Amino acid sequence: MDIITIHSIWTLVIFFSFLGVVWWAYGSKKRQSRFDEAANSIFDDEPSSQENKKQGGVQ
Repeated sequence: MDIITIHSIWTLVIFFSFLGVVWWAYGSKKRQSRFDEAANSIFDDEPSSQENKKQGGVQ
């Protein structure tokens, strides 16, 4: 097995891994709401309960 074959196989492995991640991220409607919530969380005015605990409950 020469280096060109190894590089070709590695390229295919990486390509199919990329396709798997894209399918996981965009392929399921039930994950979409969770991703939308995470994307918009930066715009929330109030800190989350975890941030509140880190600050000792002081507002």
